[in-house]
Amino acid sequence: MFDLILLIKTAGYLGIGGIIFSESGLLFGLLFPGDSLLFTAGFLASQGFLNIWILSIVAFMSAVLGDSFGYWFGKKIGVKIFSRQKSHFLSKDHLIKAEDFFVKHGPKALVLARFIPIVRTLVPILAGVGKMNYRVFLTYNLIGAFLWVVGVSFLGYFLGNIIPNVDNYLLPIIILIILLSILPNLIHFIRYKIKK
Repeated sequence: MFDLILLIKTAGYLGIGGIIFSESGLLFGLLFPGDSLLFTAGFLASQGFLNIWILSIVAFMSAVLGDSFGYWFGKKIGVKIFSRQKSHFLSKDHLIKAEDFFVKHGPKALVLARFIPIVRTLVPILAGVGKMNYRVFLTYNLIGAFLWVVGVSFLGYFLGNIIPNVDNYLLPIIILIILLSILPNLIHFIRYKIKK
């Protein structure tokens, strides 16, 4: 867990908010540990280092704003990239497919993506590229952010309150959270390889 606890204690609410914002809507945010960060911050709140309500509000607002930034980036910049590039990956055909996908599955994808690293960074950008209706996007952005932030941070908070010496088990719990969060991507990758 290297110094995740030290990072949270040093960066405080502003740092947590910045990381959640970046992971939710900036491409370089792919590298940030949102799930383990929220869980550990929730645990620290149970130990009196943070206030769980302030943490939840800051993280929720950061997640919503980060996704909205990603959406607008995808809508303004992403569409131009897909339209101008002539590569196999960035094509007008893929742009049309993204639009169709977000018409059919956008709301569900926005909520579920919150719980999957890397995907949670890309989905709002792709929703913008796919021209998903912003009101619909915002509604499910709010729902997904609430479920993710409250679910993960309060899990850390409640475990910190009910399990004696939970800090002794913090590293295995965080590793388990990371494994569970990457499992859907791993399963999808394996299925893709089997089909090929």
